[in-house]
Amino acid sequence: MLYRGFVNLVNRLPMPSLAVQKWIAVAVILTQGGIAVTGSVVRVTASGLGCTTWPQCHPGSFVPTGTSTAPWFHQAVEFGNRLLTFLVVATAAAAVIAVTRAARRREVLVYAWLMPLSTVAQAVIGGITVLTGLLWWTVAIHMVVSMAMVWVSVILFHKIDQPDDGVDTVVLPKQLRWLTALTGVALAGTLVAGTMVTGAGPHAGDKSPERTVERLDLDITNLVHLHAELLVAYLALLVGLGFALYAVGARQSLKLRLQVVVALVVSQACVGLVQFWTDVPATLVTIHVALAGACTAATAALYAAGRVREPAPSELSPTDAPTPSAA
Repeated sequence: MLYRGFVNLVNRLPMPSLAVQKWIAVAVILTQGGIAVTGSVVRVTASGLGCTTWPQCHPGSFVPTGTSTAPWFHQAVEFGNRLLTFLVVATAAAAVIAVTRAARRREVLVYAWLMPLSTVAQAVIGGITVLTGLLWWTVAIHMVVSMAMVWVSVILFHKIDQPDDGVDTVVLPKQLRWLTALTGVALAGTLVAGTMVTGAGPHAGDKSPERTVERLDLDITNLVHLHAELLVAYLALLVGLGFALYAVGARQSLKLRLQVVVALVVSQACVGLVQFWTDVPATLVTIHVALAGACTAATAALYAAGRVREPAPSELSPTDAPTPSAA
């Protein structure tokens, strides 16, 4: 009943074009990745407890206050990151409204609804992170979920871009689809290891002398080596996939997406090495997080391109019909 009322309300709005839907999906990707970047700024500026509680910034106030013991700069940085959440929610809501009004197919609606629902979950995780005093594993979960949301938002864009009345076309053989999925698993492992490096590293998110942020009590050098080895495995899988794509004569769009992923991963590796050699400067941490989001988005785009939805054969001329490929 509630959903039907929502649909009736949305149906009074103008019909969004496909271009509008795609631009909204792009905005969702950018905001989901962007809030991870601003979150890294909060951490490296030690502003994680600039707002001392949640959902309020301070007890009795939703905004920074001059009576707080936290420096004004730290309050502003943390509060600014919280404000960006409203932009994340706005783009997620816009995606739901747009695809609902356009009466898109069920899978598009499901992916669109995942965005506001996961944003609410992420807000709760962020609240737990603050209320527990920035425990390293809560920060790690916060980061991993952000990257998962970037992945889902890219899949949403891919689904929106495909025709509702089309037919699924397998672009890659089944074995290469599995290999592409395996690169995503390797990426996930690399990201998790990266959050562990952060948990043991110098940027705890708060440096107040009144409290000590609990850190991951493991040797950071060993964690860095684990992180690097997983990144090498991730890159090796991508290179292997590249050879396979050229061997089977894959579409140029797939090859181009793979090249973008490899370039981003190599760039990320270079930034990581410089971080290690220069004692993890704050600016490079933020760049590293931004590149992590870019690698995630590019890998998701590569995975999504392995199976596309194309116009039904009846709508194509004989020369335009897609050539079937092995499943």
